[in-house]
Amino acid sequence: MAREAWTDERLDDLSSRVDNGFARMDARFDRMETRLERMEERSNERFERMEARSVARLEGMEERFDARFDSLQRTLIQGGVVVIAALIGLIATQL
Repeated sequence: MAREAWTDERLDDLSSRVDNGFARMDARFDRMETRLERMEERSNERFERMEARSVARLEGMEERFDARFDSLQRTLIQGGVVVIAALIGLIATQL
């Protein structure tokens, strides 16, 4: 069985290769982190645009509902006035 001798020179070489490997991995992680940050920024911008459009649409719907409820309220009040006037007229003709 042959035994390999680990000289200082071989250990230094291994250490250097390991350090280089970690440096390459760090660089790759840094690039990946940068790409993820850009993706996050683009996603946030898109969500903000979607939210702004949604808010505008909801505000428009709210205005239309308010107008319809105001119209319904006016119609109910006018109908109540007509019914009261008809009752007063009926009572007046019976006296």
